[in-house]
Amino acid sequence: MLILSRKIDEKIKIGNDITITLIDVHGDQVKIGVEAPKDVKVFRQEVFDAIQMENKAAVVDSQESGNEKAISAVSALSKLLKK
Repeated sequence: MLILSRKIDEKIKIGNDITITLIDVHGDQVKIGVEAPKDVKVFRQEVFDAIQMENKAAVVDSQESGNEKAISAVSALSKLLKK
């Protein structure tokens, strides 16, 4: 893992197409901006994890008759997106 120190309004480049900008710092909360091409998906980790759980549940659901796992995953994703 590469660890970098940045000040507000300083940027980090990832390849040619992705730019991370430090927007603000308040206590233990850091706000960043991400500039990336539209075909690059950018998610918060907890949203990504919920999507992965939903995808896994959909596969299991297609193999089983019940859909409780898929409903649970969708519910978890819905709660995360409301934050």
